[in-house]
Amino acid sequence: MADNGRKNLVIVESPAKAKTINKYLGDDFVVRASMGHVRDLPSSGMGVDLETFEPEYEVLSSRGKVMSELRKLAKNADTVYLATDLDREGEAIAWHLKEALKLKDERIQRVIFNAITKADIEKAFANPGELDMNRVNAQQARRLLDRVVGYEISPVLWRKVARGLSAGRVQSVAVRLVVEREREIEAFIPDEYWKIGAVFSPKDNAALRDAYATWWDKAAEANEKGDAPTQAAQREWLADNDSFAADMIEWKGEKFEPTDAGATREVAEALGFVVDQVKVVDNEGGKGPQAKLTTLIGKIGTPADFRIRDIQKKRTSSRPSAPFITSTLQQGASSRLSFGASRTMRVAQTLYEAGHITYMRTDSTNLSPAAVGMARDFVGKAFGDNYLPDKPNSYASRNKSAQEAHEAIRVTDVNFTPDMADKKLAVDDAKLYRLIWNRFVACQMVPAQFDNTTVHIEAKTDAGDAVFRTSGRKLVFDGFMRVTGVSSDDQLLPELAEQQQVHPVDLRPSQHFTSPPPRYNEASLVKELEARGIGRPSTYASIIDVIQKREYVLQEGRRFFATLLGKVVTDKLMQAFPEIMDIGFTADMENKLDRIEDEATDWIKLLKDFYGPFHESVDGALEILDHAGGMESPYVDEETGAKLVYRIGKNGFFLAAEDRELNITKPVDPFGKPTIREASGFDCPVCGREMIRRKGRFGEFLGCSGYSEKNEAGEPDCTLIVPINKKTGEPDPPKVEPITTKIACEKCQSDMLLRDSKRGPFLGCSTFPKCRSTKMVKKLEEEQIKYIESLLPELKDRVEKSHELAAKLTDKPADSFGRLPSLVIPREEKKPAKKKTAKKATKKTAKKAAKKTS
Repeated sequence: MADNGRKNLVIVESPAKAKTINKYLGDDFVVRASMGHVRDLPSSGMGVDLETFEPEYEVLSSRGKVMSELRKLAKNADTVYLATDLDREGEAIAWHLKEALKLKDERIQRVIFNAITKADIEKAFANPGELDMNRVNAQQARRLLDRVVGYEISPVLWRKVARGLSAGRVQSVAVRLVVEREREIEAFIPDEYWKIGAVFSPKDNAALRDAYATWWDKAAEANEKGDAPTQAAQREWLADNDSFAADMIEWKGEKFEPTDAGATREVAEALGFVVDQVKVVDNEGGKGPQAKLTTLIGKIGTPADFRIRDIQKKRTSSRPSAPFITSTLQQGASSRLSFGASRTMRVAQTLYEAGHITYMRTDSTNLSPAAVGMARDFVGKAFGDNYLPDKPNSYASRNKSAQEAHEAIRVTDVNFTPDMADKKLAVDDAKLYRLIWNRFVACQMVPAQFDNTTVHIEAKTDAGDAVFRTSGRKLVFDGFMRVTGVSSDDQLLPELAEQQQVHPVDLRPSQHFTSPPPRYNEASLVKELEARGIGRPSTYASIIDVIQKREYVLQEGRRFFATLLGKVVTDKLMQAFPEIMDIGFTADMENKLDRIEDEATDWIKLLKDFYGPFHESVDGALEILDHAGGMESPYVDEETGAKLVYRIGKNGFFLAAEDRELNITKPVDPFGKPTIREASGFDCPVCGREMIRRKGRFGEFLGCSGYSEKNEAGEPDCTLIVPINKKTGEPDPPKVEPITTKIACEKCQSDMLLRDSKRGPFLGCSTFPKCRSTKMVKKLEEEQIKYIESLLPELKDRVEKSHELAAKLTDKPADSFGRLPSLVIPREEKKPAKKKTAKKATKKTAKKAAKKTS
C-alpha cells in the first residue's frame, strides 16, 4: 500500500473473476467487477451519426450503481488496472471503462493474461501495457456496422412481413444456411438401390445359422420400431461367434449396383438363397418412393462355394487432434456431451474464471513452451516414454487470421486430473474439464497404431462369379487413445487364410434409398460457419441463440429446422439485399474488420464505403418487395374446397381462404402445416366451450376454443390457457398474473413483480428474461415487507381463483393444487455474532511463543 493509504484499483468483468484474482494480489490492490459492458449505443434510436459515424455511447442503466462505486474507488486510486479479457471485446470494455470513468492515460494500465493463475497474474501485473486502440476500433466498427444494418433493414421487414421482426448482418446469413439446407432436403428425390449383405464363418455349422436367425428376430422385436439390431450389437454377436459380416461388391466382373428387387433376387438365388416371400410393408415416416419397403424373406438353401480370394494387411496410424479452439470445443461438447454452444461457453467461462483453463475464446491452436513441457512431463511420468514423441507435436491453425500469440484452450494444471475434477467441480464443469484435459494431454502423445485388414471373398456360380468384401481394424498400440479412448467401430476378424473356404451363416438382400443431406446440428452449423468465414469464435454461440430466439429456426431432436417465418424473411432479404445476404460478401467483410485490428486500417472509411451502396438498396427495397400476407400454400379447405393462402397476424402465420368473404381461418405450426384440432375432453370453466389440446414453446397446454371467436371489439372471446403438467399429463392451475410493485430492481432499476411459488412469494424483475434478478420477500427492509404484505391479499385472491378454475376443469378439490400464499411474511432473524474465543495453546504455538520471548 502506498504511503498515503491509497489502493490501486483493478477492474475485471465478473465477480467470479474478481474473487479469483483477489487471492493473488496483495493489500495494495482492490479488485472490482464491471459486470460486463458498461456503455453501449442507446437502446432506442440509431445512436450513430451517419455522416461522420460518430457513435453516441451511453452508460447502461443497469450499471448505474456499479459505476458509482467504481468512480469513488478510481478517484482514490493511484493507478487503475484494466484487467478485462484479452480479446477484442475485452479491449473494448476496458476502453469504455476508461472513457466512462474519465480516466487519463497516465493513470491507467492495461493488463492481459491468458489464464487466471498466480504465475500468470503476477507476470501480467509486472508487465502492464497500454490500450490497443486498433482492437477497440475493430470492435467499434463491428458494433456500428451491426447497428446500421439492423436498424435500416428491420423496418423493411416490419412493412413487408410483420412488426417486431429483426435482421442481422451475420445472423441472417446463418439462417440462410439452414433455410437452403431445408430446401435441399425438401427437393431431394431418393434413388432406390439394393444390397446383399452376408455373415460368414470359417466353420460349416447349421446350428449357427439357426442361432443367428433367432438372435436377429429377438433383437428386432426388442427394438421399439422393429428395426435391425444396432451395428454395435451385431459386432458383439459376430465376435462372440467367430464370424464376420461382408457386403457384395461385384457380380460377373462388374460393380454390383441393383436398383430393383427382381435383379437382386436373381443374384441371391444364384448364391443359394431361397426366397420364400416378397413382403411390402409400410415404412413409418417414409415419403414418396420410401413410403413402402420391400423385403425378400427366405433362408440359405444349398450355398455356393465361398472362398477367401485375397487378404490385404496394412499398418496405419491415427494422429491426435489439435488442442481445442472455440469452435472445436463447441463441436466436441455438442457431439460428446450434448451441450449446446451457449451452455458450453457458459461452463468454459466458469472454468476459466476459477483458474482451471486458459481463455476460451480463441482461434489459435498454439501452445506455449511451458504448456507443452507440462503436458510432456505428465505423459512421460504417467504412461512412459513410449507414449512420448521425440519432438513436441505442433499444429497449424485453420484460420489464417488466428493470432499465434494467443493459446489454444487448455488446462492450467495438468496434475489436476479429471478424476479430481469430478470430486471438486460441479457436474457440467467436470464433464467439460475432462474433455479439455483429455484433448490437451493427448495432443502431446504419439499416434495410435492399427493393423487394417481387407478381405475379398469369391463365390463361383453357374450364373456368374460374385465378390464380397469385408474389412477389420485391430489396435496394435493405443498411443494417444490411452487418454481419449479407442475410437474404432471396426469389426474384429477371425484368423483367415487365402483360398480358405468360409460358410454363409446368413444372406440378407435389403432395399435402400439414397439419403438427403443431413440437417445441421449445433456442431455441424458451427463447423460450417467457421469454414465459410461467417462470424468469429466469440460470436458462434450468440448467433445460434439469436436465430432460435427470433424463431427463424427451431431445434428438434438436436437438429435445426427452418420455420416458415425463417424462410419468408430469408427470401425477402435475399430479394432486397442480395449483397448483405451473400456468404462471400459477409466473409470478406469479416476479413476487412479483422484488418482494422491487424493492420490499423481506417475503420471510419470502411463504414462510409459500406453505407452508401447499402442505404441505396434500403431505399429501393419497399418498391421491390411484396407483402408476405397472401402467399400461396399447398392446402385447401376440406369442407368447401376453397384455396387457402398464408396470412400473418400479431401471433404469426395462419391459413385463410383466398376469398376473404368465406371467413375461413386455420392455425398452423411454426413450419406452416395446419395444426390438428385435438379435443381434450375438458370444458372451459370460464365459458363452457370445448378446451383444445395444443403444443407451445413450453410444452402442451389447453386453450379455450373460444379464442378463435371474436367479440364486438374484435378481440378473442375467451383467452383461458391451462398448462399441462409434464409429469402427470393432467391440467395444472392457470398461470397467476403477477402484481406490479413500486420496488425497483437492484440491477436495472425496473419495477419488480410480486409472484407466488412453492417456497412462497418472491420478487422478480419485470424485464425478465433480459434481467433475471430475483429477491426473497423476507430479505427486504422492514418498510418494504409491510408494503408487500399489503399486496398479499390480492395475490392470494388471484391464486385462489386459479385453483378454483383448475378444480372446475378437473373435478378435483381446489386445495389439492398446492398451498395459498401466507398473508404474513416472516421477518429475517439476525443471528447474534459469535464471540471470538481464545484458541487453546497447542505444543506448536507454545514453542513459537517460547522462541519469540527468547
